[in-house]
Amino acid sequence: MPILILLRHGQSQWNLEDRFTGWVDVDLTAEGEAQARKGGELIRAAGLQVDRAYTSVLTRAIRTLWLALTTAGQTFVPETKDWRLNERHYGGLTGLNKTETAEKHGAEQVRIWRRSYDTPPPPLAPGGEWDFARDRRYAGVVLPDTESLKTTLERVEPYWTAEIAPRLAAGET
Repeated sequence: MPILILLRHGQSQWNLEDRFTGWVDVDLTAEGEAQARKGGELIRAAGLQVDRAYTSVLTRAIRTLWLALTTAGQTFVPETKDWRLNERHYGGLTGLNKTETAEKHGAEQVRIWRRSYDTPPPPLAPGGEWDFARDRRYAGVVLPDTESLKTTLERVEPYWTAEIAPRLAAGET
C-alpha cells in the first residue's frame, strides 16, 4: 500500500516577519531548518521508505525537502520540482505585513481574502517588485496575478491527477 507524506516547508523569514509570502522566494530561518530536520526524524523513526519526492520551485520548500531527506538518510530519492506546486499566489498582498494589512483593510476583509474559497486578494500590479513574469522559473508560463483557494486548486489538481496520483496508484510511496 503506497503512503503519501505531506510535509509543509519550515518557517521562512517572512513567516517570522508576519508577511504575506506566496510565491516570493524567501529562505528558511534557523527554526525552519530545525522543523525540516524534525520532519526527517519522524520519517526515519516511522521506517518510511520514500520512492519519489515532489516540491515547488521555491527555495524554502526545496530546502525543507533536502533537510528532511538528509535527516531521514534518503538523499538519493529522485525529486521533481514544479511551479504548479507553489503555494497560493497572494497577489497584491504579497510582501505586506499581515497585521498592518488587517489594520488598513479590516480584519474581516483580510480573513475573506485568506480563507474564503473563491474570493482572491487584489491582483498583483504588473512590473512591480514582485512581478514573477521576469523570473526564469516561470518562462513561457501564463501566470496568475492573484489566486483564491479555488484557483489554487485549479492549478494544482491537474498536476496531481497527471503526475502524482498515477505513481501512488502504481504503488510508489
